[in-house]
Amino acid sequence: MKQGIHPNYREVCFVDLSNGFKFVTRSTVQTKETTKMDDGRELPLVKLETTSETHPFYTGTQKSVDNLGGRVEKFRNKFAHLKK
Repeated sequence: MKQGIHPNYREVCFVDLSNGFKFVTRSTVQTKETTKMDDGRELPLVKLETTSETHPFYTGTQKSVDNLGGRVEKFRNKFAHLKK
């Protein structure tokens, strides 16, 4: 690889702002904040609004539009007689 043209690839701590869940992975993202980990390391910090710990798709709390009884249900009722 050419020297001096690639971004710094290092360990970074990501934190979910809604529940405080933290995970460490490698990234090239540039941050101004750092955080002190339990093991004493100081890592760059990236704050996220949602992660797999809080996103409805991953937590199983996602609601299907078909089950809400809205427009889809009205459409199905209107054209139910055409269904074979």
